[in-house]
Amino acid sequence: MTKPVIAIVGRPNVGKSTLFNKLIGQRLSIVDDTPGVTRDRIYGEVEWCGKSAMVVDTGGIEPKSDDIILMQMRRQAQLAIDTASAIILVTDLKSGLVATDAEVAQMLQKSGKPVVLCVNKCDSVGEPPMEFYEFYNLGLGEPVAVSAVHGHGSGDLLDRVFSCLEFAEADEADDAVINVAVIGKPNAGKSSLINKITDEERCIVSDIAGTTRDTIDTLVENKYGRFNFTDTAGLRRQSRIYDDIEKYSILRAKMAIERSDVCVIMIDATEGVTEQDTKVAGLAHEAGRACILAVNKWDAVEKNDKTMQEFKKKLDSDFAFMSYAPQVFISAKTGQRIDRLFENIVMCYENAALRIRTGMLNELLAQATTRVQPPSDKGKRLKIFYMTQAGVKPPTFVFFCNDKELFHFSYQRYLENRIRETFGLEGTPVKIIVRERGEK
Repeated sequence: MTKPVIAIVGRPNVGKSTLFNKLIGQRLSIVDDTPGVTRDRIYGEVEWCGKSAMVVDTGGIEPKSDDIILMQMRRQAQLAIDTASAIILVTDLKSGLVATDAEVAQMLQKSGKPVVLCVNKCDSVGEPPMEFYEFYNLGLGEPVAVSAVHGHGSGDLLDRVFSCLEFAEADEADDAVINVAVIGKPNAGKSSLINKITDEERCIVSDIAGTTRDTIDTLVENKYGRFNFTDTAGLRRQSRIYDDIEKYSILRAKMAIERSDVCVIMIDATEGVTEQDTKVAGLAHEAGRACILAVNKWDAVEKNDKTMQEFKKKLDSDFAFMSYAPQVFISAKTGQRIDRLFENIVMCYENAALRIRTGMLNELLAQATTRVQPPSDKGKRLKIFYMTQAGVKPPTFVFFCNDKELFHFSYQRYLENRIRETFGLEGTPVKIIVRERGEK
């Protein structure tokens, strides 16, 4: 069953992201004193008194701003309000009640959703100061005094919010969800792809590089299965990163790669393959994640009968270190080959999670060593006694031999290729560990 959704809203810089992190118990949303840090909707899960709900952090609402990004943040906040079961309006004790608070409160009252008023930055213990009582003027009932930094009052806040929610008696068991991180350099079309897949404005799309700062999770269910897509900040060269907030964003993007099952590496077809594309792909490869090379904006490229073949040659050359990754030419704008992308995601996930019986592996090993003899040095020949699979995601194989020094890299590559040919491990890296017999 779908969990109820709690939206955290308010004007910029009142501590919404700090409160969000406190409620979910982890630093998922970026916190900085600069207004407008949180731009998209950030989802997390909060548990209270044996019940759980989804909580969503939103960008600060500026009702009368004409700034393009602030206008889109306002639309994102409105989308969160529309989908929420209950709303927490966060205000700031230190700056007091301001006109924007009243405008946001009026906007929330029109939504017809239950609203809990939270007065943040009540950092002192005991009776709240006199300034606290002016927030009654918002007409949202009794405010809750909270210190998002220290956690004071968060229990009272959750008591009030959870009393407004309706919970299903039993939740259906979740099927396996494939975690997909969409990564790439700025303006490659990552957010556009998520919006096309979900058929809604889930992420802010702009030609301004660096629009996406947080990692945005989106659950998608279709005929191919259940997927959790993570839209990440574009990864630029370190020399071009001047903003502290962007540095946090890149750290979050790398964390998203670590917790993903499959990485979709977005490449801008109109710009061609760049050095930064290969560096971004290298992060996913080194993390041992299944990977897909998705060439986006293919509809915007002038083509002849050789264009795709020439582009594929360029991909094969520049991404030679991850020749296992399938290539898909898509358009996030028109939806071209999005089905093919889903098919590859499922294939890569299944291959990365594939377990192979030890008997089958050693039968393959016997055939491979008969076809190409193991290397020797100074009269001593490498002997491989047996192999076994030690793990998945990525598939990890352990070879036990008489001398590790004789197990040359080129022979490891040969055996890896034989494993791939036999078991079809397309889309996933393969990890090989060499041990001498008797070594733990």
